[in-house]
Amino acid sequence: MAKISFYLFEKSPERQVESACRLSRKILRQSARIWFYCSDQGLRQQLDERLWTFDEASFIPHGIDQPHAPVCISEHLPEQDDWIVFNFNNQALEQCSHFSHIIEIIENNDDAKIIGREKFKQYRRLGIAPQTYKL
Repeated sequence: MAKISFYLFEKSPERQVESACRLSRKILRQSARIWFYCSDQGLRQQLDERLWTFDEASFIPHGIDQPHAPVCISEHLPEQDDWIVFNFNNQALEQCSHFSHIIEIIENNDDAKIIGREKFKQYRRLGIAPQTYKL
């Protein structure tokens, strides 16, 4: 069963893209592989651009639809199950048992919080107790 983590920004105005880059940099130090699952073309482009410029010392290695890159940005889910998946879509991942870890980033705005609550409930209905980190 996958581990599921919600990063809930209660006070911080940090954007989802920034949070994803920061967490990715930390996760990559542990030599894990990251998949950004995102059906929104505009958001995929933002993630791609920000990963190039996020760290002044070095860019975060990534590619769009390139499963051999340390970070892959795609509108499709990975076929292998050894990925840490950042879910940027509005639905919980029902096939969560296929992945080692699913990360949900919830921005500090009402729309994001409503979507986040629904995702949390979906995971609970699947019998999973997500971890919540309030930031």
